[in-house]
Amino acid sequence: MPRLPLLAALVATSIGAAPAPGAETGWPAYGGTDEGRRWSDADQITPANVDGLRRQWLYRTGDAARRDPALMRRVKFQATPILTERHLVFCSAFNEVIALDPASGAERWRFDPRVATDRRPANRYNCRGVAQWRDARAPTDAACATRIFSATVDARLIALDAATGRPCAGFGDAGTVRIDTGRLDWPGEFQVSSAPIVSRDVVVVGSAIDDNRRADAPSGAVRGFDARSGRLLWTWDPIERGAKPATSPGAANVWAPMSADAVRGLVFLPTSSPSPDFYGAERPGDNRHADSVVALHVETGRLAWAFQIVRHDLWDYDVPAQPTLATLAIDGARRDVVIQATKQGFVFVLDRETGRPLFPVEERPVPQGGAPGEHVAPTQVFPADLPALVPSRLAAGDAWGFTPYDQGACARAIGALRNEGLYTPPSERGTLVFPFTGGGVNWGGIAVSPAGVIYANTSRMAHRIRLIPRADFAAVKAAHPNSEVSAQAGTAYGMQRDVLLSPFGAPCNPPPWGALAALDLGARRIVWQSTLGTGEEILPLGLALRSGTPNLGGPLATAGGLVFIGAAMDRYLRAFDAASGAELWRGRLPAPGMATPMTYRWNDRQYVVIAAGGHGQVGTATSDALVAFALPAPGEPARSLVDRTFDQPGGRFVAGALVTVGLLAPGLAAGLGWRARRRARAARPR
Repeated sequence: MPRLPLLAALVATSIGAAPAPGAETGWPAYGGTDEGRRWSDADQITPANVDGLRRQWLYRTGDAARRDPALMRRVKFQATPILTERHLVFCSAFNEVIALDPASGAERWRFDPRVATDRRPANRYNCRGVAQWRDARAPTDAACATRIFSATVDARLIALDAATGRPCAGFGDAGTVRIDTGRLDWPGEFQVSSAPIVSRDVVVVGSAIDDNRRADAPSGAVRGFDARSGRLLWTWDPIERGAKPATSPGAANVWAPMSADAVRGLVFLPTSSPSPDFYGAERPGDNRHADSVVALHVETGRLAWAFQIVRHDLWDYDVPAQPTLATLAIDGARRDVVIQATKQGFVFVLDRETGRPLFPVEERPVPQGGAPGEHVAPTQVFPADLPALVPSRLAAGDAWGFTPYDQGACARAIGALRNEGLYTPPSERGTLVFPFTGGGVNWGGIAVSPAGVIYANTSRMAHRIRLIPRADFAAVKAAHPNSEVSAQAGTAYGMQRDVLLSPFGAPCNPPPWGALAALDLGARRIVWQSTLGTGEEILPLGLALRSGTPNLGGPLATAGGLVFIGAAMDRYLRAFDAASGAELWRGRLPAPGMATPMTYRWNDRQYVVIAAGGHGQVGTATSDALVAFALPAPGEPARSLVDRTFDQPGGRFVAGALVTVGLLAPGLAAGLGWRARRRARAARPR
């Protein structure tokens, strides 16, 4: 990065490039398209001019101002907008659906479903996106000819007129369908957090279900609804039910985004772990269709194929990201594929028709010797020739710390755990899980270029997982009020999960703790890897240590040769050179942008938009802001050197100091001049 400009406070403007003319480019679905590539043909912003990118508008949902602060600590604002009917449409953390002017950010309409705020949802109040659908049978100007579908924290599917935001009267009960959740221990045990998907006139909805509360968790069934009437068309349950309903597992739900192939009539699901996560004696076998990429016929819900990534999951290694559909040159032929990234940092490439791996995979033996009664799978599947995006081994000798004291503490903590590499079973002693259950890759997914280059952001930390015998559970829970201690009711063990941190609060594994990488599928190699994030917001005195940070959200790649990403725990949207991985630009945000950005071209101008909501659960600042960046239009001021300074890590402190000096300088100069004149008078001959 360029050096901080020391005279930034004295300079007001700099030269900027005007946008070039071109066709409008949209973003019609959560992942850019229903295929989930997070790729845009917009090419106005390039490595040559990205340094001139400036904030164009900022919109606030109003939640921060009108909601109780205690409630806001249970919020994740992680939405990615879509562009439809000449509106930019997204959802707030409380499922309000909002349409903005794409050029100015001015609000055009707003719908509030009035979700209850006393549910205490397990995944917090959160809505990552909405979906749109055009009714081919309806006249263009008819009400609800184009619809916005939103699924809510309180298990409703809502259809709105995309032009006005009014509920569609012919859908369900006055625009709303209530999802049958089955028995819940409390209202927040079941919710919907990711966007639904619509294909062939069917709206498909997944769910988010609380982990580790009980073995017989709510069903993770996926549902398909008629997009016109709201009628339930089909239900598909990923769990093959056993003979003992009282102990039959639940979950294996689809909490991450889905994708669809309208030509083939397939919808692709990333399923999660069955309940509970860390002890599976009550769910013997591979738990087929959990932790899998699943293809269903979208009109019937009938299974087309499934590829299981983790057998008998004991590590909360859900398939966390939207399956990405692309077309690649493989062995001299163009093949339609499904690309799946995982929490373990693996990438699998599957045939879209059959689910068979198109890049070789292999079965490898994994550590055995689980807790009493456990059924540990003897082997797991690994990519044979695609490199992992994250390391998966951490020994005591690898321990990291700011000082020898905390490095030694980390070495002792690692050495005390059962630690035989990836897929070491949980234990009463405590087991090291690395990468931790947050990834590797998480729900932000990947971006894929037409050339077959994957851009993926990853987190790198370790978890300590401990099984707690039932007789000891109450005492352990009381003794660890600040840890995650969950019952796993219906089994012989509860669980305790902690991030492995030093006494100073830093991860015990070496940095980077967050990274962005480019994986060339054709060459089967990682072509570059860059640190993602600084410690500016989480370290004492705002130290901008280039350590990388754990991150949530995903990348956006463009034909302009850039990869945009927020995701990190500091307050920046960043742009990286897609060819080299060099960080070229960063724009300051009101809070960390722990969401996935999107881009569109409107009136011959390219915008990049991100939700800057932060994340109270991981200790960052929170906000309710949606922020848009663009190059200066003719007549608009260019990005000033003050802004460039402010947008550097630690830059706000430098800029503040320079401004302070600038404000004090006149008084200081006057004082020095008065003292000089006084000394001169005293030195005159009398």
